Amino acid sequence: MGKWTQTVTAKVLGIGALALLMTIPLLQVRGLVSERQQLRSDAISQIAQGWGGKQVIGGPVLMVPTLRQVAVEGQLTPRWQTGSESVLADTLKQDVAMVVTTRSYGIYSAPVFVATVKIAAQFRAQDVAQYRHAGDASWQGGKAELRLPIGDLRGLQEISALRVNGQPARFESSADRLGHWPTVVVPIDLDTLGDQPIDVQIVLKLAGTEALQLLPLARSTDVTMRAPWSDPGFIGAALPLEHTIDADGFSAHWHLLDLNRSYGQHWSDGDAGMNDALQASTFGVQLYQPVDVYQRNVRAGKYGLLFIAMTFVAFFLFEVLKRLRVHPVQYLLVGAALATFYVVLLALSEQIGFGPAYALAASAVVLMVGGYAIAVLRARRAGALLGGVLGLIYAMLYGLIAAEQYALLTGALVLLATVALMMYLTRRIDWYASIPTAAASAEAPAAIMERS
Repeated sequence: MGKWTQTVTAKVLGIGALALLMTIPLLQVRGLVSERQQLRSDAISQIAQGWGGKQVIGGPVLMVPTLRQVAVEGQLTPRWQTGSESVLADTLKQDVAMVVTTRSYGIYSAPVFVATVKIAAQFRAQDVAQYRHAGDASWQGGKAELRLPIGDLRGLQEISALRVNGQPARFESSADRLGHWPTVVVPIDLDTLGDQPIDVQIVLKLAGTEALQLLPLARSTDVTMRAPWSDPGFIGAALPLEHTIDADGFSAHWHLLDLNRSYGQHWSDGDAGMNDALQASTFGVQLYQPVDVYQRNVRAGKYGLLFIAMTFVAFFLFEVLKRLRVHPVQYLLVGAALATFYVVLLALSEQIGFGPAYALAASAVVLMVGGYAIAVLRARRAGALLGGVLGLIYAMLYGLIAAEQYALLTGALVLLATVALMMYLTRRIDWYASIPTAAASAEAPAAIMERS
């Protein structure tokens, strides 16, 4: 048993066990990254509370209260049941001009905006007349409302213009909602309008944080959006038909038809699934921050075990090929230094950005491990070479992080090359031989490097 523990096989198994043991601090680091991400989310929520959160805005929706006679078993007189019906506009045009700034809460920041939104909607008289008589409910046209859904009313800063059929009007607050969103309303008397179409003109300022989405609440919806932000992410149910992105910002144009969504131009308040259908139809833009340090830290941590294993393999190859001797405790200390890299990277990246933080953290660990290798191996050249190998591994790791679309391909090629190199370097090793003794490993460094 004692002889077997001195074999190369036993050493390989021991190093593998140490590498697996290092997953414990790596998991702790991953948990720390998640905690910092949550702190950032909490900070953004604090910013949103005073400014306005992720915003959603639609076009005006015509809501009409209804009365329906319902027969009651055992009674001769029917009962009147109240409800409501909603009608969408025929055309909806929205022009959105955003002014974007960055607000901070502690060390965290988030993009915030003030959007000037111009809305022009038209309801056809034919649609109103058709839907009025489509069901068995009686419309209460004198109590109708135009409802405008807004995701977060805290961000509604100003309504500079509101006209209904050319006449000035005023929004009123309301406890009613459209789907998942609160609304502001304008009373409108359909009985007085008769066969006239309904034209609505709105100009407002809406503040929000990180994202602005829109609702296609018309038979034909046209949206134009522009903002001085060079890292937009187009999200939701529809991508823009055309867009431009440059260093000065972006502009985008959407055109949607009623055929592009899962609900029609008219529905009753009892229609099942309307809230989810409306939610699923939103589209717009997410204002991504240029560098998400937490996402990159997470990606770096995913390669942590592979990174530690490759470093241990480099030490082991030097141990075998140069007939040197490294104690398991020394492997463990090297692994601890490698795990510390991720903590230092996370802490620095929050302050100075991911790229500079990676360079500083990697340089510190390379110098520390390289210096330790020189002392342990008692060979300056071998230690310096190990430090260089470690630096190369860090460079490859950064390449994997940066190559988002080609990370898998790059990683696979690196693994293939690493395994091929190990097979080549160890092709003449007698794996049944014993590990060199302490006396053998105490040869003069000059003699060791001479054999190399």
